[in-house]
Amino acid sequence: MKEEILKVLEPIHEAQDIFSINDLLGLKSADELRELEECLEELVKEYVLFRTKKDKYLLLKNCPSLKIGKYQANKKGFGFVILKQEDDLYISSDFTNGAIEDDIVLAEIIKRGVKPEGKIIRIIKREISQVVATILESKKGLVVKLDDDKLDLMIKLDKDSLRQCVPGHKVVIKLVKELGKKRYLGKVTKILGHKDDPGMDILSIAYKYQIEPQFDEEVEQELLNIPSEVSEADLVGRKDFTNSLIFTIDGSHTKDIDDAISFQKEKDYYILGVHIADVSHYVRENTALGDAAYERGTSNYLANTVIPMLPHQLSNGICSLNEGVLRLTMSCVMKIDFSGHVVDYEICPSYIRSSKKMTYEAVNDILMRDIVALGYEDYVDILKGMNELAHVLRKEKMSRGYIDFNLDEPEIIQDEQGRAIDVVRVLREDGEKLIEDFMIAANETVASHIYNMDLPFIYRIHGKPNTEKIDDFTNLLKVLGYSLQTRVIDMNPKTMQHILEELDEKPEFSILSSMLLRSMKKAEYSKENIGHFGLASKAYTHFTSPIRRFPDLTVHRLLKKYLVEKDFSMSTIDYLNNNLVLVAEHSSEREVAAQSAERDVEDMKMAEYMESHIGEVYEGVIDTVTNFGFFVELPNLVEGLVHVNTLKGDYYTYVPELLALIGNSTKKTYRIGDKVVVRCIRASKEAALIDFELVENKDGSKE
Repeated sequence: MKEEILKVLEPIHEAQDIFSINDLLGLKSADELRELEECLEELVKEYVLFRTKKDKYLLLKNCPSLKIGKYQANKKGFGFVILKQEDDLYISSDFTNGAIEDDIVLAEIIKRGVKPEGKIIRIIKREISQVVATILESKKGLVVKLDDDKLDLMIKLDKDSLRQCVPGHKVVIKLVKELGKKRYLGKVTKILGHKDDPGMDILSIAYKYQIEPQFDEEVEQELLNIPSEVSEADLVGRKDFTNSLIFTIDGSHTKDIDDAISFQKEKDYYILGVHIADVSHYVRENTALGDAAYERGTSNYLANTVIPMLPHQLSNGICSLNEGVLRLTMSCVMKIDFSGHVVDYEICPSYIRSSKKMTYEAVNDILMRDIVALGYEDYVDILKGMNELAHVLRKEKMSRGYIDFNLDEPEIIQDEQGRAIDVVRVLREDGEKLIEDFMIAANETVASHIYNMDLPFIYRIHGKPNTEKIDDFTNLLKVLGYSLQTRVIDMNPKTMQHILEELDEKPEFSILSSMLLRSMKKAEYSKENIGHFGLASKAYTHFTSPIRRFPDLTVHRLLKKYLVEKDFSMSTIDYLNNNLVLVAEHSSEREVAAQSAERDVEDMKMAEYMESHIGEVYEGVIDTVTNFGFFVELPNLVEGLVHVNTLKGDYYTYVPELLALIGNSTKKTYRIGDKVVVRCIRASKEAALIDFELVENKDGSKE
């Protein structure tokens, strides 16, 4: 009956009560009415229909101003409603309507543009099931303080679960029962340790996003059967690359090495081999290991802490392409012409022996500075040949519209106790770009091969941005005094590329490019291929990191099923058509959780670092303006708030269309891109907040 309901409501743009829908369907009996009521309820729960307060029903897609999504709170007071296949909806602190982190909410769009804004109308479902907290002593006994101060909840603790807890313990609390609005009965399910223990700060954030550091006993039992070395039997049916010169390039601290490369230059072609750890040989479907990998979805890199998707015995052991040892791989060997086009290729199960574990630092010294580290002497020519190919591949990508936002990322430097002692920009040089270019080439080749076979697959997709959002961005540029020569008529990757090229020389480039990036849709996983806009790629997947991403592991399984087992049965195709939808959705969700955890750790560690620099003066750039002040980004990407109440000499009003704070009397204006000098006046690791105040001169003297 659901399909019939949707069909009759399709052309109707006004809410209908159950009796009107009954009449539209031509139902006659009481049993049919009861079935209709059940189906309507199910469609509401599936977020296909919206039920009004007057118990009327409307197709959500027929009401474009209403959206259902998951609420994600921000430490700065505002939040976002996360929408599938659409831009996130900004929610100011005035319009959250009591929503907390992870609530499923109904929101109304109140402003469209580069940053669409909305207000939360209704909380549909409270998804939160567990929280992380610190045990405190009070006059009434032990109480909890939630780590996430964005969660406005009162929790009454089950006393039996508190027996082993002491003040200072970090704990995981399961929300057992809702006692009232934002009031819950909670039960301590896990004691993580003392809040001052090294690494406890990062561990707490991991549990907040349901990132489990430990593997269960069933997984541990399966690990007993995982070999520590490759056997002769494992090599049967695989191509032997052990006589090829193959090596890896990674960060100096990397232990989970899942990609290796080989290279030859012939008369008219380059031969590039990308050899990827064959994790699927060890992590099978319908096993505890396989299920654990699926649930985690991805490895998590939180400052210097790694919480892997696979146990270390696999990720750092038998699956890692360590130097000098035999390893099973899946290889994509590409024949590439001097224009950067792949003209032939082979995808096959294989085995390799890496000759050297190279580091980006040493490779960059060779490629950028002609400095050759000890042990790299024999690799100089091949590395320079590889770099030549990487530049050819990048030029080809640029010619078709590849978009390089070139956004910097921070790196948190910590001491032996895990305390942040520095924050620096990550420098990407030719070594990092070389690996990126080679992996993109392999990912595109694999995706195109299966796409052309018209078989179920999992793609990495990136949708085309809405033209109106780009129009809003160009209007914002006009407010800042810039006009674009690029005409935004047909939005394609080349258009976006030209916009970035025009902005490149602007002093606010890093901020503007970041804003332009936010105007684009999010990349995600999907069974349906719509291409990858940012890469200007017609078909793209993730094939190159199966140790740390579940979609890549899935791609390897599919390649074996199609190319080795030749399994094209209808039962297999039907199963995959259903299963891959779930894999893609779950993998995208776990990716978002990992990114959120990484962002929270960075915010916390930056605040911890600045706790030791209170009173110091910095030059920075305004990168966000709100009604309560503006955020200033320092050269090392640390960001802090200059609250509007600290601005002296005038009363400042927020003018959203100008993204500026303007003094009512003096007309003094603070807007995005302005350079300012600030002093750090507060920093709190616990709250992950940094506060600045304006000063007039770098030495701290005021006007």
